[in-house]
This record gives sequence, structure tokens and C-alpha cells, in this order.
Amino acid sequence: MPYARGIGIRLEKADSGLVRGTLPWAEHLCTAGGLLHGGAVMSLADTVGAVCAYLNMPPGAATSTVESKTNFFRGVRSGNVTAVARPLHVGSSFVVVQTELSDDEDRRVALTIQSQAVLRPGHPRREPAPD
Repeated sequence: MPYARGIGIRLEKADSGLVRGTLPWAEHLCTAGGLLHGGAVMSLADTVGAVCAYLNMPPGAATSTVESKTNFFRGVRSGNVTAVARPLHVGSSFVVVQTELSDDEDRRVALTIQSQAVLRPGHPRREPAPD
């Protein structure tokens, strides 16, 4: 994923039951005061969660995030954020993934639950109505 690579996300483990990735703190990803931006943390969760969902898709299917909810617990001023994603539900239309995010001291930074649509090959896409 070019965006994920561009902000520094690295995958460390990826199988259908668990995906783990990290995002190092970087000044260009921060808000005022040197805190890692929540959007960067959410990008890590969405990326790791999407990989987890993808690894639970039927052959030939793709996925797209349709809903994501993040609770933030603490800010990150240095080190890495580690994300661990596990599937909560694997269905024929949706995969729901929970991602726990922690800092280098193993303190919980955030928790994300996201729903990923199962996009099957050959499924007709709806085109927007003409104006």
C-alpha cells in the first residue's frame, strides 16, 4: 500500500488470525507539542485491519473499509506504535476486525473496530445517477 509505506508503516506478521504492524514516531506525523497525530494512529489501525480482513476474504475477493471506530487512550511522543489486528467476525458480506494499538512500554494507545466489505469479483458496481 503506497500510502502506508509513505508514512512509515511496517508489517511484521500477517496471517488470517493475526496481523501486526508498527508505525515509528516521526515529527512530520505530529500535532502541536510533538504528539503523534490521531490520523496517523488511525492509518496504522486501518492498514493493519485491512490486511487482516483481506487475509480472511474468499479467493478473488477484495475489501474496502466501510466503518471504523477508534477510541484513543494516550498520546505518543516517541518510539513506535504497534498495532495487532484480529478478526472478530468473518462473514460472507463483511469482516469485522479489532485492532489494539500500544506504545513501546506496552501501554494501550487506542482501540479500533472496523468493518470491511467483502467485494466479490464480477459483482456489478453501481454508477452514480446522471445529473
